[in-house]
Amino acid sequence: MIEIRTISTSKEIDRFIDFRTELYKDDPCAVPYLFMDEKDTLTKEKNPSFDFCEAEYYMAFRNGKAVGRVAAIINHKANKRWGQKCVRFGWLDFIDDRSVSQMLINKVCEYGIAHGMDTIIGPMGFIDLEREGLLVEGYDTMATMHANHNFPYYQKHLEAMGFEKDNDWVQQLVTVPEGVPEKFAKITSMIGRRYNLHAVKLTKKELMKQGYGEMFFHVLNKCYEDLYEFSELNEKQIKKMVKDYLGLADLNLVSFLFDQNYIDDKNPHGRMIGFGVSFPSFSEALRKTGNGKMFPFGWYHMLKTIYFHNTKTVDLLLIGVLPEYRTKGANALLFDDLIKWYLKYGFTHALTLAMMETNDGVLSAWQHFEAKTVKRLRSYKRGLTPSPSL
Repeated sequence: MIEIRTISTSKEIDRFIDFRTELYKDDPCAVPYLFMDEKDTLTKEKNPSFDFCEAEYYMAFRNGKAVGRVAAIINHKANKRWGQKCVRFGWLDFIDDRSVSQMLINKVCEYGIAHGMDTIIGPMGFIDLEREGLLVEGYDTMATMHANHNFPYYQKHLEAMGFEKDNDWVQQLVTVPEGVPEKFAKITSMIGRRYNLHAVKLTKKELMKQGYGEMFFHVLNKCYEDLYEFSELNEKQIKKMVKDYLGLADLNLVSFLFDQNYIDDKNPHGRMIGFGVSFPSFSEALRKTGNGKMFPFGWYHMLKTIYFHNTKTVDLLLIGVLPEYRTKGANALLFDDLIKWYLKYGFTHALTLAMMETNDGVLSAWQHFEAKTVKRLRSYKRGLTPSPSL
């Protein structure tokens, strides 16, 4: 007998998070997600996305043992932006039992119907910057804290319930060259001179105290506004992200692109037009924690990765250039700057962010390097009706 329980208390949310860690404890490619980030995201009082989202969480139990979990999310801002009535499913994990997965999805459908929705999509988070998409290729490559990782049977379960592909993302593993390729260096130099564009390293003070952190996320809003299911970040979200992420970053691994034709007293660097944000891979550090928790010793492994770069892989998490500069090849300047630091720190590979398979502009940027697609993630969509009997 399977029982579905609604999850709401802090202790229940802890169990909701820990379920996935336990489910994947024997998967050699899985990593636990950072517990405190998961807790903040799922806690209404700490997640500013709840200004325009509502959500409910569910867990499935059999004879008192947890066997599955899922979140039902409605992002009203995204629905308005894209002219739709969608309920999202996220944080979907379950044992290989189709009665469990079906009951979880049906619970999300019930939630969506009760709130006037007509479509279910996922896996999705509250916003586009969170993990999205089901892993459908690359199960045997090391996971990261920034992208979903799941067992192959998930795909079979969803497709058996009538879900169809809505969007695909790919991740590429790029071999860091021994030096910046000569042809690439010439291209970036020409672009910089012709358009007066320059990659700039901002200081912690500029980002945290002088408004450049907020400026970055406003530029991100413009860069990403037409991407799949994107909803614009509000001021509360921006302030939290500046504090949580930029405050922790090694700024040598973060590059900002400026148009220096716009330098004046108020804008000493010019106009910010793009960004590239990378972090050392935390995958091995998280595996050493065992459960994604910072205490008692997790903090040591995480900080060691940040400050001593004891990994050969760097994760390129965010990259964007304002639309009017994309045809100028401006993103090449970002790669040129970041690669030099990857070499200095001894990184041998860079794992790209999940990129839409149709985003030729970003995908083509790797043509000068040795790169291969190692992961594919997929969002699914279906009319909001209970799943057929399996």
